[in-house]
Amino acid sequence: MPSPVPLSEAIAAHVHDGDTVALEGFTHLIPFAAAHEIARQGRRHLTLVRMTPDLVYDQLIGLGVADELVFSYGGNPGVGSLHRLRDAVEKHWPHRLVVHEHSHAGLANAYVAGAARLPFAVLRGYRGTDLEEQRDIISRVTCPFTGEELAAVKAVNPDVTAIHAQLADRDGNVMLWGITGVQREAVLAAERAIVTVEEVVDEFPEHTGAVILPNWVLSAVSVVPGGAWPSYAAGYSGRDNDFYQRWDAVSRDRAAFLRWAEENGLPAAQEEVTAHA
Repeated sequence: MPSPVPLSEAIAAHVHDGDTVALEGFTHLIPFAAAHEIARQGRRHLTLVRMTPDLVYDQLIGLGVADELVFSYGGNPGVGSLHRLRDAVEKHWPHRLVVHEHSHAGLANAYVAGAARLPFAVLRGYRGTDLEEQRDIISRVTCPFTGEELAAVKAVNPDVTAIHAQLADRDGNVMLWGITGVQREAVLAAERAIVTVEEVVDEFPEHTGAVILPNWVLSAVSVVPGGAWPSYAAGYSGRDNDFYQRWDAVSRDRAAFLRWAEENGLPAAQEEVTAHA
């Protein structure tokens, strides 16, 4: 793994139009800075994968970055709906969004299968839900040992995964702790992996429950202090709950959303926006 590179360089090298991209972080360590750089570079036609789309995907969907979404829950935590996501699904603004919905357990297991380079994972779940109608990603298999029928979920192998973490060392290894969600599995399942970190240190501290990602599974590391804002990085920053509250009003109104995008240097898909206004 080379020395840390600017985030703009990491995104330019590893995220391409049409890629399947996972931006993981469960409440904590959400890679907002990486997501915004993807938007600034004008990427289009992405398939976005995430356990909980959260504000980060609401923003990307509203900007017209994504054609498809693979997810297991969509909402603004503690506030309400993701209005840019709803607008894309219900009214095709800025364009039509194809959605593939899992349960949390199902998508987590799909990442695990992807990390193990297996074609699918099995679990007890989905029974009695209409999610099973998505036969291209969810099916059923019979256990050869017990005869039990189990749910099978197609493995998720992103072209690129981006996460945020607290630390990298001088050799390019990465350390994260706190609520680590499926970040490790999402990195291992991907063909390429980008990590933004708070800082680079000479030696990792001892930390209970920490996850270490070795440099040989990473494509690029970028030093981006505050790269998880408005989510948080344990030991470095707190969650900006006020922003999550304010986002509800911004995302409800197309014009307000476009003003927010312009103020933050995030280009919207203007031709598609005009066509569907």
